[in-house]
Amino acid sequence: MDLLERYLQAVQFWLPKEEKRDIIAEISEDLRSEIEDRENQLGRKLNQSEMEAILKERGRPVLVAGRYLPQRSLIGPALFPIYFFVLKIVALCYIVPWILVWIGFLIFAPAYRSSSHLGSAWTSLWMIVLMTFAVVTVVFAVLERAQAKSRFLEEWEPSKLPPVRNKERIPRASSLFELIAGAVFVTWLANVLRTGAAFDSYGVHITLTPGGRAICWALLCFSLAGMALSWVNLLRPYWTMLRSSVRAGMNFGGALVFLLLFKSSLLVEFAGTNLPAARAAELTKWFNLSISWSLLAAALGCIIAGVVEIVRINRLKADRAWRAQQRTMNGQAISSSPGISQSGSRP
Repeated sequence: MDLLERYLQAVQFWLPKEEKRDIIAEISEDLRSEIEDRENQLGRKLNQSEMEAILKERGRPVLVAGRYLPQRSLIGPALFPIYFFVLKIVALCYIVPWILVWIGFLIFAPAYRSSSHLGSAWTSLWMIVLMTFAVVTVVFAVLERAQAKSRFLEEWEPSKLPPVRNKERIPRASSLFELIAGAVFVTWLANVLRTGAAFDSYGVHITLTPGGRAICWALLCFSLAGMALSWVNLLRPYWTMLRSSVRAGMNFGGALVFLLLFKSSLLVEFAGTNLPAARAAELTKWFNLSISWSLLAAALGCIIAGVVEIVRINRLKADRAWRAQQRTMNGQAISSSPGISQSGSRP
């Protein structure tokens, strides 16, 4: 049934989050019933080509998903899932970075806080959003007309569907990368804490204040905890409720520490034989200001990462409950089948 699971995964990708479980359960039950009826007629399990024929008859995954979505006049159900997906990608990769850059200018460039600049930026933002929406919509409207004439989406091969993705599996490559990067960072932090200097070369010295040392100790503790978790993930590459909970706790704890350290006004100091006192004071001021804002950004990032882990925990619970329900349903269907046994042959 691997091909069937791959097909259901492909359909699920294009469905809205609120309804995908119910819709997939309905499609799964319908397909399994059809497969069971065909196996009863043949008195054996279906082979690969026969399974592909059933799935091709059902239709391309994106088209099947489109049948469960509201009808659109400009972009039809066949292309609407792809259209909506492209809009989200464009917003994430183009519009959101533009907004973040604009916010950065507002924070670090006082000239941009004037009413004229704010009005111009707001107008530019809406123009970008409208132009992006218009271009993507026109492209998909043209594709919709071409699809209606040529039916090119109906030509597909079930055997080329991507393999079933285990959402609980952790790639060992990412765990190994986290371990290596963590080891390098911890080594650098340990050296900084030992010498008390973040930089000491070319006659310029950047030394840590007590607040700066507190940041380094906090980073060192969280890095070591993260490396320990990465090591466990490398040995047992599957997310568990416990590990996700630990990771969520680490992220929220890190956010709290960064917010507390954000209040520190002096974290590092500049000095040096080749650096005038006035220049050193100016560098100290701006460097500490940038570190403070970085701490605030890091706290926000930790909060977002913690929320992601909570979502992962809830998804793990829901996925396991859903799979248990599906196994129960499949077991009942197999045991109640009159014409075929669990091994696939007639009793």
